[in-house]
Amino acid sequence: MKVAERTAEVRAREVDLERAEAIAQVGSWDFDVQANRATASAVACRITGGLPDTPFSLKHFLEQVHPEDRATIEAAWQAALRGETYDVEHRSLVDGRLRWLRQRAVLHFDPSGKPLRALGSVEDITERKLAQEALHRSEARLRQILDTANEGIWTIDIEGRTTFANPRMAELLGCPIDRLVGRSFFDFVDPDIRGIAEQNLAKRRAGIAERHEFRFKRPDGSHLWTLVSTNPLYGEDGEVNGALAMITDISARKEAEAELRIAAIAFEAQEGMLVTDTNERILRVNKAFARITGYPPEEAVGKTPRLLGSGRHGTDFFTEMWKHILEHGYWEGEIWNRRKSGEIFPDWMTITAVKDALGRMTHYVGTLTDISQRKKDEEAIRRLAFYDPLTGLANRRLMLDRLNQTLAASARSGQDGAMIFIDLDNFKKLNDTRGHHIGDLLLEEVARRLTETVRKSDSVARLGGDEFVVLLQDLGDDPAQAAALAEAVGEKVIAALGMPYMLAGAEHSSSPSLGIAMFNREPHTAEEILKHADLAMYQAKAAGRNRLRFYDPEMQASVDQRGTLERELRHAIGEGQLVLYYQSQVDTQGRVNGAEALVRWRHPQRGLIPPAQFIGSAESLGLALPLGRWVLASACAQLAEWARRPESAGLNLAVNISGAYFRRPELVEDISRALDESGANPRRLRLELAEATLLDDPEDSLAKMIALKETGVGFTLDNFGSGYCSLSYLKRLPLDQLKIAPAFVREVLEDSADATADSFVALAESLGLAIMAEGVETEAQRDYLAHHGCRTFQGFLFGLPGPADALFTAGAQASSRRDDAA
Repeated sequence: MKVAERTAEVRAREVDLERAEAIAQVGSWDFDVQANRATASAVACRITGGLPDTPFSLKHFLEQVHPEDRATIEAAWQAALRGETYDVEHRSLVDGRLRWLRQRAVLHFDPSGKPLRALGSVEDITERKLAQEALHRSEARLRQILDTANEGIWTIDIEGRTTFANPRMAELLGCPIDRLVGRSFFDFVDPDIRGIAEQNLAKRRAGIAERHEFRFKRPDGSHLWTLVSTNPLYGEDGEVNGALAMITDISARKEAEAELRIAAIAFEAQEGMLVTDTNERILRVNKAFARITGYPPEEAVGKTPRLLGSGRHGTDFFTEMWKHILEHGYWEGEIWNRRKSGEIFPDWMTITAVKDALGRMTHYVGTLTDISQRKKDEEAIRRLAFYDPLTGLANRRLMLDRLNQTLAASARSGQDGAMIFIDLDNFKKLNDTRGHHIGDLLLEEVARRLTETVRKSDSVARLGGDEFVVLLQDLGDDPAQAAALAEAVGEKVIAALGMPYMLAGAEHSSSPSLGIAMFNREPHTAEEILKHADLAMYQAKAAGRNRLRFYDPEMQASVDQRGTLERELRHAIGEGQLVLYYQSQVDTQGRVNGAEALVRWRHPQRGLIPPAQFIGSAESLGLALPLGRWVLASACAQLAEWARRPESAGLNLAVNISGAYFRRPELVEDISRALDESGANPRRLRLELAEATLLDDPEDSLAKMIALKETGVGFTLDNFGSGYCSLSYLKRLPLDQLKIAPAFVREVLEDSADATADSFVALAESLGLAIMAEGVETEAQRDYLAHHGCRTFQGFLFGLPGPADALFTAGAQASSRRDDAA
């Protein structure tokens, strides 16, 4: 009973196990390792294709396994024999079909470690395997799509961190995938649109799909324009946990759009533009074209550019134009066109041929720029360069060019010509008294009269200031007759310019001085001819003005000699060629009480040159400063030398200061330096100043004299009686002495001189000044002046100017003559 019950119980359990296996679709098997025999449950037999209650061997089992998986089975079994878990998936042939099976087993060992039995399970996993393979194939296809897609694919989490990026995305952003994943989306956002990016991220958090254009900034600083399509990503909880973005590079499109915008703006630029087909039919014009030509688009489209024809260009012009276009693809140049109003205007035109991919002409694009204003500006510039802006006459530059052309023509034809140089007399006085605007009115009227006086073939020019020239050409091949014709023109000019002028309501009289230089086949430059005429004009002025003079070669020789003298004078000061001579100043007893320093030029070839022959040149050459400094330094050194000798210690030394040097701001400092460096007594130095020098700038003159007076230097008014100093001005000056002019001294013996001599002495006494007479040459002159109160004399009667050592000899001779006379 117990055995039967036990058997029934076992059978019930087996039934329950079979039922469980059937439900789970997992069969079981039992393998006796030592006997190499296995039995399987009904579910296991159904799964493996075996027969129920039929034992099978390991070999029989392996024969059903797919050949490619047998090695895997054997390797797993060997591992299980070593005590490892047996869990293997393989393919087997079941009822003629290949199935995927999963085998799992537990091995039992005896105490010695010998395998005895394996209890295992088998499961048909074919459907799962097929699903996995399908999934793998799907994933591979997806990976291939992701890896080869032309769009960038980018996923980010809810915080904007990158969770995935395909290769294209990495390529677009210029950042490797391993450095891209984990980085913030905002690392690549253009800072200019960061605010927009933050708004879009907020929308993605809300689950809103977006499609918009976006600009990224790559790590290298370059920019990327993209079209971004985003969709939210949801988690298992149904909440948005990120976003998927499809990124399309639209940089080329953006560039094309920019180029189109630029092209559109360029087409509507300030330059007129038109587009034609190959038949020259106008297809399109811009607003500037309509503005420049006057033709609106509706009147221009369909026509040809010939509607702008001005008629100024012949067929040859257009033939050359189209030849150049066909050969080079473009043409540009200046062309005259006609507006709709009929006005002809100049423009700068460019024509460019447009070709297709095969190199065939498809269109022509023309641009035109109205250069009317530029033409006017060029003409204005030309007039400024070649014409006098006040009178409209040719200027010096243009006149010299015309003269060069005339000289060349004269050399070829043998015809004589003449250059008349005209200078207005006393023009400066008009400017000073009535103002420059009145002077300009006179110049304009002079220009008009000159133009009307000469032939139309003659040229009139204004060189500047009040200087004009007239160029006469084709005067014939007889020099005497040519000179006579030139003289006749000159006389007409004098007569025309000598007539009264009405300037701003007031009558004005003026006269010209003319110099005429003739030219023929003899080689002369334009500058030389102009210089000759200028020299002749100065001769006319020297002859009394309001007349003409012809250029004389002897005049040129004198000028050349003066020019040579001027060049040599520049070196004379530095090379020690200047010396000081001294002329004694004596009292009524003939005793020397002083001297005047007089500069001489000891020329290496010409000998001793008096100051009258070079002082004026020195000042005109700008040498007044170095010459004046040298004279002062030398004179002060001589004073210091005299102070060391008893017989000369009491002498005064007079130095004549030229007006050019006295006007220099360095004068006071120069004199103080000369005294300091020489050690001379300033009270023994007396500066002689002409009235004209003091009157040039009275206030400046007074300030300098006061400053020097404070150092002890004395002053003598030179050439008194020849100037115009007023008594009131004389009283202001810190003078010590008046020096009567030599011209008056020469006339003192005339009957009318008594009153003048008395007045000079009276004036000097009233001002508290000493009086000296210069230019005394006879004893009668000396006695006469002494009788009228003069106490100091200078002149040839007392000795000629000479070196310092000769001064006392001359003084002794003068004293002896005085004693003899007494």
